[in-house]
Amino acid sequence: MQSNSAKDDSDEMEIISSEHNGTVHDTKNEDSGDIHRAEENQKSNIDPNLYLYDDDLATRPHISTFISSIANYENTIPAATDPDAKPPAPSARMGTLIGVFLPCIQNIFGVILFIRLTWVVGTAGAICGFLIVLTCCCVTMLTAISMSAIATNGVVPAGGSYFMISRSLGPEFGGAVGMLFYTGTTLAAAMYIVGAVEIVLTYMAPWASIFGDFTKDADAMYNNFRVYGTVLLIFMGLIVFVGVKFVNKFATVALACVILSIIAVYVGIFDNIHGNEKLYMCVLGKRLLKDIPIDNCTKDDSFMRDIYCPNNRCDDYYLNNNVSKVKGIKGLASGVFYDNIFPSFLEKGQLISYGHDSIDIENIGNESYNQIMADITTTFTLLIGIFFPSVTGIMAGSNRSGDLADAQKSIPIGTICAILTTSTVYLSSVLFFAGTVDNLLLRDKFGQSIGGKLVVANIAWPNQWVILIGSFLSTLGAGLQSLTGAPRLLQAIARDEIIPFLAPFAKSSKRGEPTRALLLTIVICQCGILLGNVDLLAPLLSMFFLMCYGFVNLACAVQTLLRTPNWRPRFKFYHWSLSLIGLTLCISVMIMTSWYFALLAMGMAVVIYKYIEYHGAEKEWGDGIRGMALTAARFSLLRLEEGPPHTKNWRPQILVLSKLNDNLLPKYRKIFSFATQLKAGKGLTICVSVLKGDHTKIANKAVDAKSTLRKYMTDEKVKGFCDILVAQQIGEGLSSVIQTIGLGGMKPNTVIIGWPYSWRQEGRNSWRTFIQTVRTVAACHMALMVPKGINFYPESNHKIGGNIDIWWIVHDGGLLMLLPFLLKQHRTWRNCKLRIFTVAQIEDNSIQMKKDLKTFLYHLRIEADVEVVEMNNSDISAYTYERTLMMEQRNQMLRALGLNKKENSKVVQTIVDHHYDATRTASKVRFADPTIEETQNHESHNDEKRNSIDSDGPEETDAPEATSKKDESTEKADSKFKSNVKPDEFNVRRMHTAIKLNEVIVEKSQDAQLVIMNLPGPPREVKAERESNYMEFLEVLTEGLEKVLMVRGGGREVITIYS
Repeated sequence: MQSNSAKDDSDEMEIISSEHNGTVHDTKNEDSGDIHRAEENQKSNIDPNLYLYDDDLATRPHISTFISSIANYENTIPAATDPDAKPPAPSARMGTLIGVFLPCIQNIFGVILFIRLTWVVGTAGAICGFLIVLTCCCVTMLTAISMSAIATNGVVPAGGSYFMISRSLGPEFGGAVGMLFYTGTTLAAAMYIVGAVEIVLTYMAPWASIFGDFTKDADAMYNNFRVYGTVLLIFMGLIVFVGVKFVNKFATVALACVILSIIAVYVGIFDNIHGNEKLYMCVLGKRLLKDIPIDNCTKDDSFMRDIYCPNNRCDDYYLNNNVSKVKGIKGLASGVFYDNIFPSFLEKGQLISYGHDSIDIENIGNESYNQIMADITTTFTLLIGIFFPSVTGIMAGSNRSGDLADAQKSIPIGTICAILTTSTVYLSSVLFFAGTVDNLLLRDKFGQSIGGKLVVANIAWPNQWVILIGSFLSTLGAGLQSLTGAPRLLQAIARDEIIPFLAPFAKSSKRGEPTRALLLTIVICQCGILLGNVDLLAPLLSMFFLMCYGFVNLACAVQTLLRTPNWRPRFKFYHWSLSLIGLTLCISVMIMTSWYFALLAMGMAVVIYKYIEYHGAEKEWGDGIRGMALTAARFSLLRLEEGPPHTKNWRPQILVLSKLNDNLLPKYRKIFSFATQLKAGKGLTICVSVLKGDHTKIANKAVDAKSTLRKYMTDEKVKGFCDILVAQQIGEGLSSVIQTIGLGGMKPNTVIIGWPYSWRQEGRNSWRTFIQTVRTVAACHMALMVPKGINFYPESNHKIGGNIDIWWIVHDGGLLMLLPFLLKQHRTWRNCKLRIFTVAQIEDNSIQMKKDLKTFLYHLRIEADVEVVEMNNSDISAYTYERTLMMEQRNQMLRALGLNKKENSKVVQTIVDHHYDATRTASKVRFADPTIEETQNHESHNDEKRNSIDSDGPEETDAPEATSKKDESTEKADSKFKSNVKPDEFNVRRMHTAIKLNEVIVEKSQDAQLVIMNLPGPPREVKAERESNYMEFLEVLTEGLEKVLMVRGGGREVITIYS
């Protein structure tokens, strides 16, 4: 029907056009018809059931379109790929076993399992060793539960703990933990490299040492590790740079090696259930010996005598004890488990022996002979730090979330099953090792008592080379994986742009590789290799991983406790208490293991956090810290609502009412500077402007005005909020803002409003808005500050000296005392001195009054000079009558003429000029309106006088011009009201007060940097004459003063002498 109607209308227009123009058709109407037909064709594509939403579909997608867009969502860091390889065909999504379980197994089982676990069990004993492994496994299990909750709360991109924490706790925490995670991964690569070198040099090719016999000199051994480790790092770095495809394929080989090695160990334990007759140790008394061939392990052999009896002087311990052969692997059936139950912690330099007798473990002589000594001081907590890297790697599954068919199902199941599997292997290994191997051999870290053989390798079936080759390849694979993953993690952090100095590492090479990040990773890894000792590297990187795991637990606990609407994990088996226990365990293990390494990691995290906070890019990721802030704010607001704040807690919560000019710029910029200078009150600042109009029509204009207002606040360093209100009337809008702005206890209690400098020219509308605002503020029991001469107020980056004069006429809560104190806390006013003036009446004792005021200030802890001003002359001068009469005549004339606003302005200026010379002396100060450009040349004395009366008003016309343009009605009205009429006595008294106070204030405070005085209350009667007179009184009161702050309290005490 619409189409037919449009066609009929078009035909009708063409007929009419033809009638008037012959055969020429109206092309305009043809175009209109085309537009209508195009719209109809467009609507024809819309489902008839959705015609109601045809306008919305232009800007809002249909549900089918929206779901289609998110179904193909992918936001992961690309896995390492070979840049030279052809793009592979799309592979099937991985399941739980291949995608999560096996990668976690590969990353968790590491070099520590093969080269340190037996030593940990022998040193700590079966019970403490079990507790060490159980503690580490509990940390990872609790972290895995928290990680599963986070990973199943929506789509988690690749990046492991960095992405989880940054999106849960914010960019500051995310960046800090991301850098810790990166550092830990890089140091893990260093540990794997040193471990691989240790396996080769110590157990496979000891002949390759380039620093001599390292079995007799620990420093030579570590120097070998440093040299070979550096060579291996360069080689592995080249592989990562050139052959990423090789790294990915080698991961499968490394995983197979790990699994086969563990199986070989278990088979070997049960194969040697009755012991191994091929492996014996030589023991002197209770001390373990090294480098002694088992055939020479007897006192009768000259080999032993030559060692312990040089120069025919035998060692006392050698003389007093026998030499015996002890089976190293005794088997589960031997009952050796009971000998390995209790710990055997040693100090560095003590000898490895049975028991804890000092005669056995202390090396009294200077010679160590062939006795094996402890190379480090061992404690329960140190062993936790050394073993903990064996349980890291639980993030491997979450890092592959983009490749999983169902990440929210696979990550929790795969990760937790992997941790259960590895924990079972570790815990059972502790018990099996304690029940199979002799205590001395377990504590022999490098297997020196059995000819430099790896203890675990000699347990395995069928022979030691299965473990040696398998452990070397698996360690090499883990190192390559770390060197591949760490640069990509660094590049991901750099691309998030939260750490500016990492920006260069966000770039990739032409081949798509993070070359710069790889180079930095190699440099950091080299620093770890220079430590040269796995026992030093393991506790250090444990700190970084523990920090990451602690923040994962914190993120889960925060999200759970906040109960944010977006927190809806599919994984339901979590609880905030478990996350807090995990966090506590992480912190406890860090401190117990190595407090100085813990401080190093924490210090690094704090430095990065603060750097991001002050210099990083602002990111809004909907993080939990912002949610925590909202929850804390809600809790605090509800607490504050319980009652009004105590006088001691009162502080100015400032509402700045800023007027905008025609360009939507704040008219008085320095009003923001003044608000900043009051920030020592630690209160909240809200800046609001009111626009006149209909919000539905000028919404974009309001948005632009708000942006401008925010920019001014930022430039003047005002900490707070801003908003724009659109109202039909400015006065009503201001009233609404004052009544409704703020929440609960954080509602503003102090209003700052600019003085209407051009109130004479703009007529009643100008002063009515101002006075209405004053009345509204008073009705809301809020304090009011009216800065006059705001153009002369100092900038916030300036420092001034001089006096701040307080003219304390009436007491309205002590705000006049508090404001100058707050101003002096700012650097701008800090060098100013306070002077307090008060006026004594005739019946007052000015001496006693001054003494009492000094005492009061002393108790207020405010330093200020005090002066009491006496105003004895109460006679009303002729000038007062004349000034009052002029004011009343002006009001009567304007009311009688009934002129419009423009004519009103001209007549006012004419009257002022006419009466000026006879009634007033020139003021020394002319307030300049900051938004009006002065274009007039002040050529005459009368111009200067007129400008002093016009307080910042726009100078629309000169006096001669205004006089020449007076119409006849104005002249008649002027002559009519020039008659000698007696002014109203009420007005005379008020004018007298204003003039007398002004004379005293100008005399005392003309050179003050700021004059603070009480703002008289507005007239109660809502009449134009009363309101105009009130404005005139204020003008007279402040004449001759450059910077004035008129203050009116909110009706409650804001300062107290009590603590």
